[in-house]
Amino acid sequence: QVQLVESGGGLVQAGGSLRLSCAASGRTFSSYTMGWFRQAPGKEREFVATITYSGSSIYADSVKGRFTISRDNAKNTFYLQMNSLKSEDTAVYYCAAGRVATTWARWDRYYEYWGQGTQVTVSS
Repeated sequence: QVQLVESGGGLVQAGGSLRLSCAASGRTFSSYTMGWFRQAPGKEREFVATITYSGSSIYADSVKGRFTISRDNAKNTFYLQMNSLKSEDTAVYYCAAGRVATTWARWDRYYEYWGQGTQVTVSS
């Protein structure tokens, strides 16, 4: 049984911070690339950030400088620290895992496992 569970979503005021967690179970994901994606109503799912199996991180231009992705392999968990939140960040955030090479890590179709999502709402 492989499972990813997001937590930490909620309501926050613009300019505030929130930390999302993704707890993995069923296997060790130390050799996997872990990613965060988000989807707002009426919009396509978009890439947010990823941390590869080699430890390299990649960010979407829209969140660069505000969000930080990290992982704790000992806990089989990874995180998304979100600072300086904007109303445009409102979306359901999904964590994902896959054996994804750095070149393709920003593309959701390369991820095998997905969480069910956690709602992030930023009030203006």
